Amino acid sequence: MTPHPGPRLPTTLDQEIIQADEASVRATQSEEERLARVRHELETGFELLAGLGPAVCVFGSARTGPGHPEYELSRRVGSAIADAGFAVITGGGPGTMEAANRGAQEAGATSVGLNIELPHEQGINPYCNVSMTFHYFFVRKLMFVRYSTALVVFPGGFGTLDELFEVLTLVQTGKTVAHPVVLVGADYWSGLLDWIRARLLDEGRISPEDMDIAELCDEPQGIVDIACSGTVVSG
Repeated sequence: MTPHPGPRLPTTLDQEIIQADEASVRATQSEEERLARVRHELETGFELLAGLGPAVCVFGSARTGPGHPEYELSRRVGSAIADAGFAVITGGGPGTMEAANRGAQEAGATSVGLNIELPHEQGINPYCNVSMTFHYFFVRKLMFVRYSTALVVFPGGFGTLDELFEVLTLVQTGKTVAHPVVLVGADYWSGLLDWIRARLLDEGRISPEDMDIAELCDEPQGIVDIACSGTVVSG
């Protein structure tokens, strides 16, 4: 009989805290240590971003490279957001995130990258002048929402969809004040919006006004006009 390998070590601290009560994953920290680490991460993020001022979050795929139309559009949008007097916040990775940080930095604005520790992922891109790497997704997502006034969402994968639906849920439930949410890439998002309309709205799972939380726009100036509307920038 093959011996049971026993509990495996968690590969990330997220995995450790989420699966702390599962017999198949070895606990490496006490509850006190977990709470202390979460508190430290929250405090560090709050201190880092205190006084940032108005900022727009830009999300999108880590897999688009320079020269890709989405990369170049994100770079232009990052620059235009900066010209409007806003900082740019991204997930700090490559691709669309890098492009937005790059545009903001080139325009002389504060360019923020809030990266996440993952087993096989990227480091922080070189266009961030304020940055932090988080262990916990839930802490990182709090920073995105707390320190931004709007969300611009380019095509992306599971992470981008997670961040988008996090904000849609927070706005819908009143857990945060309404953030402008701009979906960039009509060809990419239209199918999802059609599904939401047919399966959520028409079946009574959401209200008609919930469809208005996010808005499609593919023009750089239009994106900035929506994202930066209603926020007074001092200076």
